Formats: sequence, structure tokens, C-alpha cells
Amino acid sequence: MSVLFLFIVFFIVPLVIIPTWLIYTKAGKPGWTSIIPIYSTLVLLDILGKPWWFLFLFFIPIVGIGIGIWMTNLLSKSFGKGVGFTIGLLFLPFIFYPILGYGNSTYKKL
Repeated sequence: MSVLFLFIVFFIVPLVIIPTWLIYTKAGKPGWTSIIPIYSTLVLLDILGKPWWFLFLFFIPIVGIGIGIWMTNLLSKSFGKGVGFTIGLLFLPFIFYPILGYGNSTYKKL
């Protein structure tokens, strides 16, 4: 069990949490907000320029998936990336979120 914990701490955290933290920071929001479960989605909605009540759409079964994909596309566009990058964020997030977080792309409010 300790090997699994060490794997999570040393591999998953830098691969997932730090890039997301950096994305929020690039968008002018505090990075720590990216690690609070529901609050991070509210902040992401603010980054994307959408109202807070969009959060409720995630609770509708099929609609929630579509909203998640659409928000990923908006995130990609807000950093000057295209549809191909959105597909990368959806299918290879462990590669494309670090590219977005560590890379030199800048946030542009939509």
C-alpha cells in the first residue's frame, strides 16, 4: 500500500495537480482553487466566462458529458489552441494539461 501511495504522490500529483494549478494561475485565479472539488468547477466557469448555474448541468446524465466536453473546448480556445488540442485534452489529458500548464500559452478571455 505504501508503494501505491508513493506512486500517487510522486507521479500523479505533478502530472495532474500542478498543471491545473498553473492553468488557473495563468487565468488570473488563485492556483489553490483548482484542488477544491466543486469550487474548482465554479472558478473554471468564471475563467470561461460562463454563469455559476452551469454547474447544475453536470448533474443531468447525458448533458453533463456534453457540457464537460464543451468546457474543455472553451478552455482550449481561451489559451489560443484549436480543436485538435481539445481532442488531446479529452483523450490524453496527462500529456496535454501539462503542455497547457507548463507551456508558454497565455490566457485570453473569450
